[in-house]
Amino acid sequence: MRFVDIGANLTDAMYAGEYHGTRRHEADLPAVVARARAAGVERMVVTGGSLEESRRAVEVAGRFEGMAATVGCHPTRCGEFEAEGVEARDYLASLLRLVQDNRARVAAIGEVGLDYDRTQFCPPEVQRRYLELQLELAAATSLPLFLHCRAAAADLVTILSRNMDKMPLGGVVHSFDGSAEERDALLALGLHIGINGCSLKTEANLAVAAGVPADRLLLETDCPWCDIRPAHAGYKLVASRFPQWPAVDKKKWREGAVVKGRNEPHTIRQVLEVVAAVREEDPEQLAETVFLNSERLFFS
Repeated sequence: MRFVDIGANLTDAMYAGEYHGTRRHEADLPAVVARARAAGVERMVVTGGSLEESRRAVEVAGRFEGMAATVGCHPTRCGEFEAEGVEARDYLASLLRLVQDNRARVAAIGEVGLDYDRTQFCPPEVQRRYLELQLELAAATSLPLFLHCRAAAADLVTILSRNMDKMPLGGVVHSFDGSAEERDALLALGLHIGINGCSLKTEANLAVAAGVPADRLLLETDCPWCDIRPAHAGYKLVASRFPQWPAVDKKKWREGAVVKGRNEPHTIRQVLEVVAAVREEDPEQLAETVFLNSERLFFS
């Protein structure tokens, strides 16, 4: 089976060996990438969530074959558009220049969207304002959108519906954990649905994932988070436990080991196994369908 991990946060400090500001081990991103390749992950989309993080995502994507980045500002960080000494249009222009200067390395505009679960970081009205502004990036670059949505599907659908002319290639709502009704409203806009471990926590989540049309389904890990855990409804359907890589505490890291509690792109196989099981489909056939969906959206 071959995979595209459409959402990998490979700029996160955990891959540099840092956890909550404390260095615990050597940087091991090359080993993380090697494990992904061994598991059939041929391509990865490295997500950017701010101007500076997008720059780092582009840099990481340039270091490894088969990688690309997203460029955009995450809803919880949209206050950066209004930070002291910053003009919103200048911030937007910097994002656009980053795309234009690195066109071969950028796969999508994102991570953009709405997050009403964490409004303590950015008020909803600010999130909405700069989601709409960033849609101009998709129009200017003819790139798909990499969308974030938490407890905000109605407003996301409203904003996107009135800006369809700025979405020439559509996009994906990644890490989707909404209802069937929300799924269908987003599908009606021509969007794809991205599924990861956080999309498979409950029996209701599993039913929603089972109902995504095969030609709109994408898979991801959203690493270093969103692994499938024993308490999740989907865990019982996981077949791959990856015994070939010993798992150790971050304080006891050694070369060749994975870090307990830190997700990696190679676990996308587990996501595939759960989704295939709830859909009652052959895993190999579904993997190939999803791979081709991902290639068309991000790498064609």
